[in-house]
This record gives sequence, structure tokens and C-alpha cells, in this order.
Amino acid sequence: QVQLVESGGGLVQPGGSLRLSCAASGNNFGIYTVGWYRQAPGKQRELVAQITSGGTTDYADSVKGRFTISRDNAKNTVYLQMNSLKPEDTAVYYCNAQIVIILSLKGNNYWGQGTQVTVSS
Repeated sequence: QVQLVESGGGLVQPGGSLRLSCAASGNNFGIYTVGWYRQAPGKQRELVAQITSGGTTDYADSVKGRFTISRDNAKNTVYLQMNSLKPEDTAVYYCNAQIVIILSLKGNNYWGQGTQVTVSS
């Protein structure tokens, strides 16, 4: 069992920056692949960034070059640094954790409660 708590959301002006945190409780956090997802009203949840247990990262094209995902396994925390924010980044951001052995062999998905990010003047 893994419990996730997101924090760091808020209201920011376009061009501003924000850092989201995903704090995990549970064992062996370092072996989990962790992803940041976001969901805007009326839209489907989409993957924003992902980091594997080995540190490999992947980003959605819409945020590449602006967002950075990182992890501190000693603190059981994954971060999402968001720079050059745009109004279209406005959404509820969720943290997800899953053990991935291979693509076809994955453990349960764990989700946090989400944190609201609003980019507006």
C-alpha cells in the first residue's frame, strides 16, 4: 500500500513558476515509477511527466522544456518543477505511483487527491 499526498498548487501568473510535491508513505518507494497527471474541467486526465525507478524521465510535448520531474527517494518525494506557466496549464494535478517490471507486468496504481494549479492574470 502506498499513500500519496500532493501539495504546492496555487494561483500563479502566466510566465510564473510553481513546484509541486508528491509525498509518499509506504515501503520501497524507490522502486515505483511515478507520474504527474493533470485534468482540466471537461477534459480527460493526461500524463504530464513520468520518472522511473532508474531515473528515466518522459514528458508530454506540451510541457517539454518547461517542466522538470525529479525524485528524492530518501524523502519519499517526487517533485514537478513548472516554469513558464501558461493558462492552458490550469488543471488539477495528480501524482501516480506504480511498480513497473515490464510494460506488460505492472502493479496497482496509487493516486493522490490532487492539487489545483491555476495560471491566470
